[in-house]
Amino acid sequence: MRGTGRPRDIVIVGASLAGLRAAETLRAEGYTGTLTIVGAEQHAPYDRPPLSKQFLTDSTPADTALPVPDGLGASWLLGRSAVGLDPDSRIVTLADGTRLPYDGLLIATGAAARSGVIPGEPGSDQGVFTLRGRDDATALRAALTPGRRLLVVGAGFLGGEVAAAGRALGLDVALVEAGSVPLERAVGTEVGAFMGMLHREAGIDLRTGTTVAEFRTATASAAVTEPGSPVGALTGARLSDGRTLAADVALLALGAVPATGWLAGSGIEAAGGVPTDARLRALFPDGSVVPGVVAAGDAARVPQPLASGAAPALGHWSGAVEQGAAAARTLLLGETAPVFAEVPSFWSDVHGVRLRSVGLPALGDTVKVHECDREARRLEASYHLDGRLVGALTIGRTSRLAAYRRALAEYAASQRP
Repeated sequence: MRGTGRPRDIVIVGASLAGLRAAETLRAEGYTGTLTIVGAEQHAPYDRPPLSKQFLTDSTPADTALPVPDGLGASWLLGRSAVGLDPDSRIVTLADGTRLPYDGLLIATGAAARSGVIPGEPGSDQGVFTLRGRDDATALRAALTPGRRLLVVGAGFLGGEVAAAGRALGLDVALVEAGSVPLERAVGTEVGAFMGMLHREAGIDLRTGTTVAEFRTATASAAVTEPGSPVGALTGARLSDGRTLAADVALLALGAVPATGWLAGSGIEAAGGVPTDARLRALFPDGSVVPGVVAAGDAARVPQPLASGAAPALGHWSGAVEQGAAAARTLLLGETAPVFAEVPSFWSDVHGVRLRSVGLPALGDTVKVHECDREARRLEASYHLDGRLVGALTIGRTSRLAAYRRALAEYAASQRP
């Protein structure tokens, strides 16, 4: 009977950073059974952060492939999507009808870009793109040619990075944001205003407090007078404040949704991500553990000690690495596996500066700005909830994060069950 004792067959759904780190950890910690890795994309695991940075701007696209260690001994099923999970029979079903039995399963299918939220939204063949995977980045890179006008919808981390890349390539760039400043919900108004200053200094047309109401495309009559604009091609957008912007290329940077639709019918309610316990074991709606199933990365909602056990969506590179390894240990050790209590962290590169953060800045109800030197492009801020430190952020002051990280780690460790 499957599921008794140490797993003999482990399936990882998601040939992602989290999935690869889990596979590496399994082998490093002595797992010798069968290991199968399923990936919806044709690509082997690759690094995503460069896709909105160097991949777009370098004369030769950056190599984003992640190194796969010799001797991993995995069976790779790439270009094959999972479409179903039967946790009672412990079987994953693929789109081609293949049924994969497992003793242990890791769900690491990541997230998909949010799209279809603007009425009449054109597709990438008409000039409107999203950016989540390598194929998206390849298509966007080809569209960012000199003389074109780029419109970025959403001034979060991804939108800001692509806008910066567009300027580095010499394009005219407009950046549209619904909030009062970029990154307002993620890092607060003070830091958001600093980022807005960087964008404007770089020559980006930053429009805040508005968003795209509709895209505009070339009509048959326009195609006659403007041969460079074939029928249906993007020509611009009307904003919710009534103003219009001209654009040949647009990127929707409106967030992401967990790629968990394939779990419909499994009994796991995963629309917002697979809910897990502190050991990354997947949970049914009644709070009971799904036998033999763990989740990690963008597809998971993992309790955060800094958030008093709540499970916010993070989407951080470091989270995929740390959770992938922790989920692998849970598959091997079960109840004796360590509780996950890592401190989240992230970074973003725009206009020649690096923003770095630890903890959960978005959780704070109070922001303390310790330094803000716009001329030197340096900033330090800490975030507090009911007087308790929950996060910190720096621009040009990375060394100052170490003390914050230690304090946050100590608190997280004190909250372990």
